[in-house]
Amino acid sequence: MRQAALLRSDKGLGTPGTDRKKAKSVATATGVSLVIDDRKDHFVVRNGVRCAGVHLIVDLYEAEGLADIDLIDEALRKCVAAAGATLLHIHLHHFEPNGGVSGVAVLAESHISIHSWPEANYAALDVFMCGDANPEACIPVLRAAFKPKRIVVGEHLRGQGA
Repeated sequence: MRQAALLRSDKGLGTPGTDRKKAKSVATATGVSLVIDDRKDHFVVRNGVRCAGVHLIVDLYEAEGLADIDLIDEALRKCVAAAGATLLHIHLHHFEPNGGVSGVAVLAESHISIHSWPEANYAALDVFMCGDANPEACIPVLRAAFKPKRIVVGEHLRGQGA
């Protein structure tokens, strides 16, 4: 069986990685734990908690470009690349007359969805990922693409104890 190694830090949000059955944890001199195991369920370990994935709820306020479907498509693709995720499909729908966009990037690791209200300069996004993908890497991409004056990010660990 192939062995996998995962570095996990107990500082900040931590780095999601694949948790595996029969994990063996070894502390290092730097305070980072090394987890070695062989399960392939794509669950992650976040701050020491095993879960199905990390779900970020992202609100962009006073944002720009929220009616530009091409900009939104490009931003979602950049988020996927930055997170190290695998894009399966993107579907975006442009609403009229206000120009809002709703859509989803379907990932092998889950999804990124967006709903925009350009008339209010507001967008709501969900970034849900499992496995080795890094959902936090999407935040700088969203900041650069939409230039929000304020961004609020909430985190929910899905499937704890599953």
